[in-house]
Amino acid sequence: VQLVESGGGLVQPGESLTLSCTTSGFTFDDYTIGWFRQAPGKEREGVSCISIGDMSTYHIDAVKGRFTISSDNAKNTVYLQMNRLQVDDTAVYYCAADTLRCGAYYFRSKQSDYWGQGTRVTVSS
Repeated sequence: VQLVESGGGLVQPGESLTLSCTTSGFTFDDYTIGWFRQAPGKEREGVSCISIGDMSTYHIDAVKGRFTISSDNAKNTVYLQMNRLQVDDTAVYYCAADTLRCGAYYFRSKQSDYWGQGTRVTVSS
């Protein structure tokens, strides 16, 4: 099983980035793919997720209206489009896969079957 994140970088406040999570080794349609982040000195938190089977999505309040999660099932890849980035969005972003349905319960469980290695996003002027 592999989950490989890409697309992180250094941007200024207000700018955009798109993260990609390319997966292999499991049945993509059976899983929820979640994006988590961990800022320096803080606990890891769930940000956005998508249940591939029915394409249902969930975002935490801090990113609603700014972040969009989508999936290209032909490529087994999930994207996180991040607009109007803020300094508080600075973190290492991880994608993860789990069989729990996407939603607040998935993030409260703080678990996932598989994790990527992370990609760093820095928002700074």
